[in-house]
Amino acid sequence: MRWGPRKLKAVLEREQAQRSWPAASTMGELLRREGLVIAGKKRRRVDHCAVPFAAADVPNRVWRGDFKGWSRTRDGTRIDPLTISDACSRYLLGCQAVEKTDTARVQAIFEADIREYGLPEAIRTDNGAPFASCAIAGLSRLAVWWMKLGIRPERIQPAHPEQNGRHERMHLTLQQETMAEMAATRRAQQRRFDEFRREFNQQRPHQALKSRHEVRRTHIHVELFSSAAKSTL
Repeated sequence: MRWGPRKLKAVLEREQAQRSWPAASTMGELLRREGLVIAGKKRRRVDHCAVPFAAADVPNRVWRGDFKGWSRTRDGTRIDPLTISDACSRYLLGCQAVEKTDTARVQAIFEADIREYGLPEAIRTDNGAPFASCAIAGLSRLAVWWMKLGIRPERIQPAHPEQNGRHERMHLTLQQETMAEMAATRRAQQRRFDEFRREFNQQRPHQALKSRHEVRRTHIHVELFSSAAKSTL
């Protein structure tokens, strides 16, 4: 696991509260001294762009979806991980390797998550297929299906991944912990994704949530479907 000093301190204080632990900065220095810190590249900050997205102030209001970027397992099988997360709680709803990034496969994964967690008000994605198309208003078949369910498609501006920054940051961690060296087979790689999702949701403290891992464990399960949504699926 690649946890920084703040996350390590939060876990240690949670599991051994009776002990006195050094400051996160001291832990960081100890990690650097032992050669356990990988320096990250600093990114230039981008000026804020006001986009009328729905406020992600409660769980299950806004979901984020994206493809991590494909790679190949050691037997040569192409892996395209589709990830879906809740924008408020950071809960990772799904991390599924798909054979093709087409509408049918992606819709099936979203349908399964909707059946389990309920209908969000909006789903935020980039402008790639199958989330968007060259049709009127950029709507794709997947986006039209969402709209029939009463879900509003939201798309970030082209070349502005920072507008989906929380999801992109999760992708970096996913890459480091599961895809730095790919598994032997597709099935073995999916097991890595499943384990990462379990740890991400149930164990990993998140600094933006003041290291409260319970936020994801108590992710709100709303009423699965309205009668209209049920008839649509």
